Amino acid sequence: MADVAKDLTAGTVGGAAQLIVGHPFDTIKVKLQSQPAPLPGQLPKYSGAMDAVKQTLAAEGPRGLYKGMGAPLATVAAFNALLFTVRGQMEALLRSQPGAPLTVNQQVVCGAGAGVAVSFLACPTELIKCRLQAQSALAESGPSTGVVKYGGPMDVARHVLKSEGGLRGLFKGLGPTLAREVPGNAAMFGVYEALKQYFAGGPDTSKLGRGSLIVAGGLAGASFWFSVYPTDVVKSVIQVDDYKNPKFSGSINAFRKILTSEGVKGLYRGFGPAMARSVPANAACFLAYEVTRASLG
Repeated sequence: MADVAKDLTAGTVGGAAQLIVGHPFDTIKVKLQSQPAPLPGQLPKYSGAMDAVKQTLAAEGPRGLYKGMGAPLATVAAFNALLFTVRGQMEALLRSQPGAPLTVNQQVVCGAGAGVAVSFLACPTELIKCRLQAQSALAESGPSTGVVKYGGPMDVARHVLKSEGGLRGLFKGLGPTLAREVPGNAAMFGVYEALKQYFAGGPDTSKLGRGSLIVAGGLAGASFWFSVYPTDVVKSVIQVDDYKNPKFSGSINAFRKILTSEGVKGLYRGFGPAMARSVPANAACFLAYEVTRASLG
């Protein structure tokens, strides 16, 4: 139980660091992912990441970049605490003896298991976040879209529970969330361990400096998005899809329609901001986790 408490605490601190650094990048990513496809002869609302930043700042000010942060801020402690705690417990199960280092392949298994657990928390949280982040782009696509204007995270939750099938509505997009979190976390924790062992020159990584941890954490975060990004695009469009007049019948249908209408490029909308976010945000997360965990003994 002592190890669980330490992982809970360190995961909470790491998650807070990740959110503060990464949320503005995430806002731009979701805006690019969820903007409606332009009609023939028309330009898209945002021509790219920098254009989305400029339009957001002009219309909403700096606060617009942090829109939707209330939902992940309220759950960031639980999310990262759960992620690192499940990973820690799986590490304990896979160790041949207490304190023995794990192989990279074992860390991949630990990451996949942690990904299953956090998906059930990530799905409703990200649905709320995506609705808030995307609504300004969707609202300006035309008055006929029937876009609901939300006052905040609780307003989104109340609306979904009341008008979109109750609790089931909050778990819309659970399939692509699992398809993102399981392989994504497997890749991230595997790459993180591989890089730490490379920098340490062996399996004992306890003496690594903060610079090495920052580089390993940043590149590990990049590997997450590099391995699963199209799945995240599908998740986002499913979660912001109109409940009464849906464009997509499910994840496979969304994937096919995006591929048909926009090509492979459509599955990588917002990839630039996602990668730009992943390196500093995950570097901050892993460093904060490792420092906090070490300070707890």
